[in-house]
Amino acid sequence: MSARAVWKTYTSNKKGVVGLAILVFLAIIAIFAPYIAPYNPNAIDPNAILQPPSPKHIFGTNELGQDIFSLVIWGSRISLLVGFLATAVAMVVGTLVGIAAGYTGGLVDEALMRVTDFFLVVPAVVLAIVVAAVLSSSLLNVILIIGLLSWPSTARVVRSQTLVIKQLPFVEASKAAGASSFYIMRRHIFPNVMPLVYANTALTIANAIFTQAALVFLGVGDVRDISWGQILHFAYSSGAITAGYYWYAIPPGAMIVVAVLGFALTGYALDEVFNPKLKEGVVFAST
Repeated sequence: MSARAVWKTYTSNKKGVVGLAILVFLAIIAIFAPYIAPYNPNAIDPNAILQPPSPKHIFGTNELGQDIFSLVIWGSRISLLVGFLATAVAMVVGTLVGIAAGYTGGLVDEALMRVTDFFLVVPAVVLAIVVAAVLSSSLLNVILIIGLLSWPSTARVVRSQTLVIKQLPFVEASKAAGASSFYIMRRHIFPNVMPLVYANTALTIANAIFTQAALVFLGVGDVRDISWGQILHFAYSSGAITAGYYWYAIPPGAMIVVAVLGFALTGYALDEVFNPKLKEGVVFAST
């Protein structure tokens, strides 16, 4: 399927269009945060503590007098950065494990799938909390923890498709011609599993954003960097939520929901674009 055909099919999907619109919106506020945020997010104003939404502070202020709208805008950068980088780690690991397991088979497949099953059974958020509590809660560690705990679903999907592709005539012909396993996996298997990886990427980003917010909210992530989870963390730890200062928690919480929804809709749309061909076994030999 050509790029133009993919785009045409994708844009005919209402869920995909809505999801893409949300992602464009998030990208704009993250890229242009310095120009959109009306205040320095780190600026403290003792005369504007816990003020409700107003024309001056449209999302209100926190216990330090910081503008919550500015915090939410700047927080999009870290939240999205963690989502993308953690997902990149997960996609690389999941794709490599899935192809290796599906193509090699035997004991290698069995061993890799048992490890995969373990990570699938144990809730990723719970395991991430335990690991983050043991290690230092730096931003890099959080990215690696989330990424290294988010690959199993991709590995399972890629393995299933690899099992189908390796039985196809062009792969058998390549084997008969003396091609190495590495060559076959790189030239024939990898290109044909990538559509599934693309679809799974958006869903994994959504999960990574939520997991990062959960870790920071619980205090086991890095609370020094401004993110949506950090805002929620301080809203709770300062007692603002229980005291009824609703404007402190609703904006970052809403942004997390919107981001997860946007990536989820995009992922489902991509799945509908690519999977019909994959389910029919229509794959293409790489030349």
